Amino acid sequence: MTSSFDASDFWEDSDYARETYVEEPLTEELVRAVEAELGYRLPRAYVAFMRHQNGGIPKRSHFPTDRPTSWAEDHVAIAGFLGIGRSKPYSLIGEYGNKFSQREWGYPNFGVYICDCPSGGHDMVMLDYRASGPDGEPTVVHVDQELDYRITPLAPSFDAFVRGLVHKSVYDRSADDFADALERIRTGSFSTLLSRCIADCARPRNAEASLRRMLESTAVSKGYFALHDDARSHLVYDALFHLYASSPRTKDPANFVEAYPDLLALGDGEITTGGYAPSFIESWWENRVKTGAISKRKGRAALTGSVRRAAIQALELG
Repeated sequence: MTSSFDASDFWEDSDYARETYVEEPLTEELVRAVEAELGYRLPRAYVAFMRHQNGGIPKRSHFPTDRPTSWAEDHVAIAGFLGIGRSKPYSLIGEYGNKFSQREWGYPNFGVYICDCPSGGHDMVMLDYRASGPDGEPTVVHVDQELDYRITPLAPSFDAFVRGLVHKSVYDRSADDFADALERIRTGSFSTLLSRCIADCARPRNAEASLRRMLESTAVSKGYFALHDDARSHLVYDALFHLYASSPRTKDPANFVEAYPDLLALGDGEITTGGYAPSFIESWWENRVKTGAISKRKGRAALTGSVRRAAIQALELG
């Protein structure tokens, strides 16, 4: 993991977790032995992460998807991370680890299964080495045994997968919780950073009310408040980037992807999505840059042409 990630509050502590998942602290000898038995070089980010705690149950256990799975329409859930070892039932080469998943459940063998799921074996999360080869850097995918082992891409790397996990409360969609989310959008405070950008915005004139309407209509259309890699979410990203890039106090609009968590996803205001998958916002950014919708004007990144006009119109209309 990169040095900026804080794993100190990542794990749930329980007797069950310690008895079932948590292996002894890592040694280089154990890493090499497990890799040799699996036939794959484990990502260095995964090994570094397991040095904090070698397997366990995470507090943030849900990951958003852009397509339905057997678990939900827009996310998957994990039960725990398999540690690097063989002594605990849920470890990479433990009783219910990789060999068991392939032998007893018929899972494909082009990678390493690193997370089990609440379904009790009917879906798992895997390091996928098909493109990289056994010594390369794998992507992270969801394998759905219930849907004929269908593969759903989750993240381009282990690091991105861990950072994209969100708390289950993000997907708690009871009527009362949804009503509370809508009320926060209508009356709650924006983050300090987003409030500053709104105050600096010249067009549309009433940017705060416009953004509230836009976020509310997005939540109503989805049935919950979250942003993913879809057309409606992309409109919201466009609008947020327009506000961010238009502020004269923004030193470098090109760092929008890094600033996004503080704007809306995990900001210090009352209006947040409660989490996000970095790959979704990165995908939007790459698309906008590739198509020329974001370019540098007078040394500053900004939306261009029709995309800029569409973002302003979307804000005005909500």
